[in-house]
Amino acid sequence: MAAQWDKEVDVLVVGSGAGGMLAGLVAAKNHAEALIVEKESLWGGTSATSGAGIWIPASDQAAAAGFHDTVDDAFTYVRALSAPNVPDGNIRAYVENASAMLRWMGDNTPIEYHAFPYPDYHAENPGGSPTGYRTHMPLPIDGKKLGDDVRTLRFASPAASLFGYLNWHFDETYILLFRAKGWPWHLAKSLARYWFDWPFRFTSRKDRRLTLGNALAGGLRMALKEAGVPMWLKSPLVELVRENGRVTGAVIRREGKLLRVAARKGVVLAAGGFDKNPDMRAAHAPLYPQALLSGGTSGNTGDAIRAGQALGADVMNMQSAWAAPVFYVPGEDRGRLCTIERALPGSLMVNQKGERYLNEAASYHVTGQVMARRQREHGDASPSWFIFDHTYRHNYPVGPLYPIVPDWAHPAAVRGILKKGRTVAELAQAIGCDPAALEATIARYNAHAAKGEDPDFQRGAAAYDKMYGDPRVAPNPCLRPLDKGPFYAMPIYPGDIGTNGGLLTDELARVIGADGQPIPGLHAIGNCAASAMGESYPGAGVTIGPALTFGYIAANHLTGSNAA
Repeated sequence: MAAQWDKEVDVLVVGSGAGGMLAGLVAAKNHAEALIVEKESLWGGTSATSGAGIWIPASDQAAAAGFHDTVDDAFTYVRALSAPNVPDGNIRAYVENASAMLRWMGDNTPIEYHAFPYPDYHAENPGGSPTGYRTHMPLPIDGKKLGDDVRTLRFASPAASLFGYLNWHFDETYILLFRAKGWPWHLAKSLARYWFDWPFRFTSRKDRRLTLGNALAGGLRMALKEAGVPMWLKSPLVELVRENGRVTGAVIRREGKLLRVAARKGVVLAAGGFDKNPDMRAAHAPLYPQALLSGGTSGNTGDAIRAGQALGADVMNMQSAWAAPVFYVPGEDRGRLCTIERALPGSLMVNQKGERYLNEAASYHVTGQVMARRQREHGDASPSWFIFDHTYRHNYPVGPLYPIVPDWAHPAAVRGILKKGRTVAELAQAIGCDPAALEATIARYNAHAAKGEDPDFQRGAAAYDKMYGDPRVAPNPCLRPLDKGPFYAMPIYPGDIGTNGGLLTDELARVIGADGQPIPGLHAIGNCAASAMGESYPGAGVTIGPALTFGYIAANHLTGSNAA
């Protein structure tokens, strides 16, 4: 038996995102030998670049904060939003195991999560939480404990870091965004901490104060190192090996050689979606055709999904993505998620005709979906234009455009996409739309915004809208007239932060074949598995939360633990 394998382990995990790393760690803690393989030269996957929010109903942290929650409320909320073809059992498995997963992760890693008063995206629906405390965020971690491995940890997304290199925590965003008292000193200290990290700073741009996705990925890697779980970088999956109906291992390319790696207990596919594969996007998700606009990482090319399909695995909801409006800076390898800017007062979005067509402050998923559908039906929403006035320009960031910093001091690529006009009519000419149409749009918007109202799209009415508004602005923190020139515009596109359709799995994360039966020895989690959310996005963290939870379930199932 051993002669046909180059290496043997109990559990082989394909992909080094948060879900994959947790699966490897759970397997190791259950006394199984685990190996994680990663196709890229950097580890952490899209998880490392993200905000690392995880949506966990009925957690210990929420209870400690005084929030009473139940898994039945969470199930009711998600079930109504998710696609009809998603089995009840998958949703149940998630909401019933999520808090146990988080408790286990807190006990077995240096990661500390806190529940935040971050409202659900559809909080007004039955079972939703307008007060939040289902979304959890990690506290910062000292990356020096990773040693040299910190050098190969993926950088945070440009949308989740300052100046593209300085890591920051969720709370710190608000200090700088609203320039709270003492913000210059706070920023100076952060910059000093980064630049005076000697001698490391002379050989790396990495910020070793790990926050958000870097904190989650870094903390998991620290625990894996302590548990003795190896990670092979630059080691892509070539194909799965199936013997007598069971997946028994995989062929991995490493250092130019094809290695047959046995997985005595099974394989966990955790290699992300197909967001960076233009051919798969065109074939399955035509509503989101542009891979360059995706915020996913370069390795997400659907390898694991295709490997499962080659063995007869079924797929589900391949047309779906985690939709999002994105800014795109020419020369960058991904879109920049636009989360906060759209809810701040003194701004609006228009199509190429100069017309509003959505609630700008809605969740990024809903906004991205509306934009994509508008583009498909009318052809005038990609790009749309994010429009703001001088007051907004001075007070808030807009993607890569920083307040206070003069236009001329920004990189040429940013200056190239920024449009400006002394008047609304002049701005309309700069973006190529009818001046009369844009003037009429802004005049109508301003008349209602002055009263804190938006009868056209109800901006600022929902709990989620208000969360990202400016609390200093009343009566509606999301609305203020655009009344001070010059006026500005930035192109904004319908994009995504990853695809979320993939291999069909059951409540144990087992991959289901076309015959409706589980494929023995094969599990899939994260974006290479069809999400339990269907095409919905119930709240911040319903991407990584299920990835971690089903990684926990899969590893426990493979290694014989009763925890799942």
